[in-house]
Amino acid sequence: MRNVISQYLIEKEPYYRDVSDEVTVFEAAYSARMPMMLKGPTGCGKTRFIEYMAWKLQRPLITVACNEDMTASDLVGRFLLDANGTRWQDGPLAIAARFGAICYLDEIVEARQDTTVVIHPLTDNRRVLPLEKTSELVQAHPDFQLVISYNPGYQSVMKDLKQSTKQRFGALDFQYPEPAIEEEIVAHETGVSGEIAKKLVSIAKMARNLKGHGLDEGISTRMLIYAGSLIVKGVVAKKACRVALVSPITDDLDMRDALDAAVETFFG
Repeated sequence: MRNVISQYLIEKEPYYRDVSDEVTVFEAAYSARMPMMLKGPTGCGKTRFIEYMAWKLQRPLITVACNEDMTASDLVGRFLLDANGTRWQDGPLAIAARFGAICYLDEIVEARQDTTVVIHPLTDNRRVLPLEKTSELVQAHPDFQLVISYNPGYQSVMKDLKQSTKQRFGALDFQYPEPAIEEEIVAHETGVSGEIAKKLVSIAKMARNLKGHGLDEGISTRMLIYAGSLIVKGVVAKKACRVALVSPITDDLDMRDALDAAVETFFG
């Protein structure tokens, strides 16, 4: 077991800034082995949060980046051919259930609904994972927990969780941090001065006000860290903002001009 699961242990403490008692709440949820759902915009810290919690709880973390091509077999496992014939190989969900890891399904709504239903038996009092191809019923390890995440801003009729899935989870809502906290995060993660961090956060605040008015999504904390990292490496601030904040978020020329004007305001 140690050989299988040790690679998923997080040895170094990830930096995470508690914003609204989410650490305490998640610890209580883990004690109850409650399945949890993390909801919030892209780049607001959901993945960093679960990495931090896995480290704090000293549990292995198996992360799956969900996509529309993912099948149930990608989660639970499949038969493989080798020189001796066929052998069964557990998927990430089965490994987590067997050995007591936290399984994190990132952006769960990207997966097909016929794929996500395989998690249902693990999210109620049964805590089992049926492997139909091997006729095995995997009893979840006492330390196993299932965590999913998604961005409610990208929900649609075609990409949403069924109520029968949502109601199996507790939920934590994430937003971008308050400016002072976000400035602290950007400065810590990149090494930029507090003054530069404040300017970057101010640009993000202006851009986030444009969500729904030309932008599908605002500038994320992750993007601010990218910009700060470029500045620390010697890239001129305005160029770093263009590369990390403006160009990735929109192809609309008028919107780019508006964002460039915001950058000019603070780094002109």
